[in-house]
Amino acid sequence: MKNYTSINDIDNINTWIEEAKKLKANPLEHKALGKNKTLGLLFFNSSLRTRLSTQKAALNLGMDPIVMNVSGDAWGIEFGDGTIMNGNTAEHIKEAAAVVSQYCDIIAVRAFPTLTDKEKDNSEQVLNAFKKYASVPIVNMESATGHPLQGLTDAITISEHAKVKKPKVVLSWAPHIKALPHAVANSFAQAMQKMDVEFVIANPEGYNLNPEITGDTPIYHNQEEAFKDADFVYTKNWSSYQDYGKVINTDPNWMITKAKLGDAKFMHCLPVRRNVVVEDAVLDTDSSLVIQQANNRTYAAQLVLKRILEGLK
Repeated sequence: MKNYTSINDIDNINTWIEEAKKLKANPLEHKALGKNKTLGLLFFNSSLRTRLSTQKAALNLGMDPIVMNVSGDAWGIEFGDGTIMNGNTAEHIKEAAAVVSQYCDIIAVRAFPTLTDKEKDNSEQVLNAFKKYASVPIVNMESATGHPLQGLTDAITISEHAKVKKPKVVLSWAPHIKALPHAVANSFAQAMQKMDVEFVIANPEGYNLNPEITGDTPIYHNQEEAFKDADFVYTKNWSSYQDYGKVINTDPNWMITKAKLGDAKFMHCLPVRRNVVVEDAVLDTDSSLVIQQANNRTYAAQLVLKRILEGLK
């Protein structure tokens, strides 16, 4: 595998899940694979789980991780072609990506969307610029439209905790105090579409995700109807896609409660705003899988890095 930038880079999700479970059972088995290899982690935006779990994954494989907060510590990077660089940007991506490629065997990038320019965000300007100008493999640690490390993590977690052959999985919008990206929801939807699950989405009117991603997935505008007989409820806020980046509904009645959840398991990528997105009565009980998900972030990243390293030999 050359790059991991989308859930669609997974050829067979069931095979990947089983391999991730084996890594989890013996995380240091392939310690020699990454010997004398360097992973560069470039963060244009903040991170906790992604940063730590990807570093841990690299260490488990014997790699040496280098971390840089690009937005705060590097020169301002220009991504436009033919730009007269007489403003705030001092270095072009053509040189930046080429230079980092000299120092690292794999580059992982995290860069959020603008949520103001749909065309620019859908073009994945930052991620695709690194793919174009770097000479080493690229890993997506969350981009404008996708978070494939999280999507793989969630697939692993559902596989571990499913009690029926074909569980019902609901992706539910929940309220938030500000506009948030679509990346996590997009990659979760793509992952579920690859699994043998009954998958539905619940969100208020005006919050349908990109139809090119949701495809034929049933979309409910009645949350309680969508939750009927659910085995897993994955919750995430996202801003409007149609009225791009706007917050058009903050209905607190969409918050996840224990009464709504019933016997289903609750999932969220974290961080989560307590008693806004979900009530304490869910997070502080065995109904919640959020810590298990966070743990699995390491093994999802480790599997991705392992497959890329194997391709470098």
